[in-house]
Amino acid sequence: MANIEESIVEEVSEEVKPKTLKDKLWNVIKTVLKFVITGALLYYVFSKVDFNKVTARMVHANYWWILAGVVFYFASMVASSWRLLSFFKSINLRLDPRFNFRLYLLGIFYNFLLPGGIGGDGYKIWLLNKTYNLSAKKVFWAILFDRLSGLWAIGLIIVCLKIFIPQIPINIAIPASIFVVGSIAYYIVVKVFFSEFGKHFFKGHAKAIVVQGCQVLTIIMILLSQDFSGKFAPYLLAFLVSALAAVVPITIGGAGAREFVFTKSAGFFHVDASLGIFLSISFYLISLLVALTGIYYLLRPDSLQKGLPKAEEIKE
Repeated sequence: MANIEESIVEEVSEEVKPKTLKDKLWNVIKTVLKFVITGALLYYVFSKVDFNKVTARMVHANYWWILAGVVFYFASMVASSWRLLSFFKSINLRLDPRFNFRLYLLGIFYNFLLPGGIGGDGYKIWLLNKTYNLSAKKVFWAILFDRLSGLWAIGLIIVCLKIFIPQIPINIAIPASIFVVGSIAYYIVVKVFFSEFGKHFFKGHAKAIVVQGCQVLTIIMILLSQDFSGKFAPYLLAFLVSALAAVVPITIGGAGAREFVFTKSAGFFHVDASLGIFLSISFYLISLLVALTGIYYLLRPDSLQKGLPKAEEIKE
């Protein structure tokens, strides 16, 4: 791990400096591959699920509930930015919450809409390293633990949802035990090898529950837009499992991967596949809409750095 910091700085610097023809070609190839994979997965999905049923759900949805979903999803982004501050505080980096939120919005725009270029996390590492001469390795670990806290919260909610789905032939004690043992091991690793992140460990993970809770409410709002009156738990569980697949960066913003897993698992979770695909696509469109707000700070970088604190103001 001795060269992690240097490699991170080098990798991110390579992304932000002027590109050679080879770099540009590779970025184009990566982007094309992601579009191809996304298209192939969506083609498979709609070969198994009636496209007309999904579009009918789109047309006849109650868009007031969809709007409520947008509000809850945006609230989850606010909470995500708030969560990240806890992990930044672990490395004695105290950013202004307003600046951190602007940076967060720009980051999700990069992650979502610029698949062949620098990611949002890479941009944060580069900017904070450049502006404050802050260890890129520390920023990298802060962002990584922020992401891990989100996965931990998804795992917790999945275990809790299993209680409401008795038809799944798995005793609740099994996933609960795995989650508890895994959480304890996770905390021990943090305390032993990353002790500075132990200071705000519980606070950051409590915020992660808030983030995922807001996203669960987003899913519920989307279901309600279809006058849904069945059991929410199977759809929530199927969606969260499919969301884990979207973490792998091989598609455009997770499109295709989430729908593919939803389609394959519909029978196991006892859900209507067309409603599940509508749910997945609607969530994607909502997240796309929120990600688009970050373009403002790409076009107006002076607004991003407005009120940017000086180096001596952000460290203890």
